[in-house]
Amino acid sequence: RGSKGCLNVTTLIEPQSARVSLRQWKVEDRPPLAALNADPRVMAHFPHVLSRAESDALADRNATFIARNGWGFWAAELRASGRFMGFVGLNMPTAPLPFAPCVEIGWRLLPQYWGQGLASEAAQAALSVAFEQLQLEEVVSFTALSNLRSMAVMQRLMMKRDEATFEHPALPHGHGLRRHCLYRLKRAEWQAHRHVLSNV
Repeated sequence: RGSKGCLNVTTLIEPQSARVSLRQWKVEDRPPLAALNADPRVMAHFPHVLSRAESDALADRNATFIARNGWGFWAAELRASGRFMGFVGLNMPTAPLPFAPCVEIGWRLLPQYWGQGLASEAAQAALSVAFEQLQLEEVVSFTALSNLRSMAVMQRLMMKRDEATFEHPALPHGHGLRRHCLYRLKRAEWQAHRHVLSNV
């Protein structure tokens, strides 16, 4: 399973790519994170936009997870400007997913940073942490079937889609976003494709 490996590290990991820094959360990240989570374009494939309180709670959960484990959903900033872009990283879902336990990779960026390859670039830095430092056997990613933009990132990361879809247990039966697809990437596959992934 994807959860095998060194899931708890003793030092804080803050990976970087050419254009993106992934780091622990700061108090000043909360307003732009709230704007991100309240944007209907960003949240189109999630059940609802988040209130400020819900967004702050998400920041707290992310920061606590990173403080405990050394990695997680990091705050993402553009290295050239230091501006907050959203978050990218790794997570252990708590929902009773049919493929749990697992470690997922995910991303959520402000719209002004879409279409520039930044999500793929930052996700590749996160995958390096997953497979080199944490020594995970597998990383997964999943999303609602309507989220073609995120699926395109998963494909650029050389992840392979499972034939079967699944119903996300956190959403009620009949919900339009309940049906999800699952993508997987194994460490051996990542190692074999690193020369390709370095150019995503």
